[in-house]
Amino acid sequence: MKILITGASGKVGRELTDLLVAGEVEVTAVTRDPARAALPEPAHVVSAPVYDGIDAMFLNLAAVGAALPDVLADAAAHGVRRAVLLSAITVEYGGGYRRFAEAFRAAEEVVRSSGLEWTFLRPSQFASNALVWAPQIRATGKVRTAYGEAAYSPIHPVDVAAVAALALQDEESAGQAYAMTGPESLTQRDQVELIGKALGQPVEFEEITFEQAKQAMLDQGVPADIPDRMYGYLAECLAQPAPSTTAVADLLGRPALDFADWAVEHSPAFRAEVS
Repeated sequence: MKILITGASGKVGRELTDLLVAGEVEVTAVTRDPARAALPEPAHVVSAPVYDGIDAMFLNLAAVGAALPDVLADAAAHGVRRAVLLSAITVEYGGGYRRFAEAFRAAEEVVRSSGLEWTFLRPSQFASNALVWAPQIRATGKVRTAYGEAAYSPIHPVDVAAVAALALQDEESAGQAYAMTGPESLTQRDQVELIGKALGQPVEFEEITFEQAKQAMLDQGVPADIPDRMYGYLAECLAQPAPSTTAVADLLGRPALDFADWAVEHSPAFRAEVS
């Protein structure tokens, strides 16, 4: 089987490429800068989709964007049979600014109408979103952000990639939409505490306004739509925690990876360098 991955250098795409290559699946990995991607061999790394011989494709809307209809049409014309779309849990459960959920819902409809077999992955917020706190933890040992009591179940990108790998290869996943979360609902304060435990030292949490938190993200070079998307969702998680599902465990036959695991794995990113 041959699989094409768009956004192969992203949070999910890189993990998915690793999983498929390890499983001896032929992978064509699409990324903006193949020379710097550092993706595993023998993946075929390209800057634009090449569909010849491809059986199934993973679609990251952040990478494909407005070209989604053309990508699907080209894929279908070359005999690609299946598309797995990375969507979002807000399509199913709501939350956050409506325009973001509507964008994913519209993308799902484009894929559904393409004539290809389809599967939609609808993950909750990624555990790796916490990396936005890394510069301030390294510099100050604290996190200053908004909506500290907002609770949701962060999902490990490895779990999203593992479900994507299954959906790309499993006939039974055709026509399915999976709402996926991590195993445990955590507030942002909880997540900061778990990062501190992973570091072996406490990390202080300081509540600030949304406007201050947004500006701090923009100052780090985060794309302008990300703070609105992230904090719009978190604002609604204050009144009612976001849903938790068992989809990852049900599909993979193992427990979903928890945030504490993720924090330990990524603790070097939060650790101050000793001069």
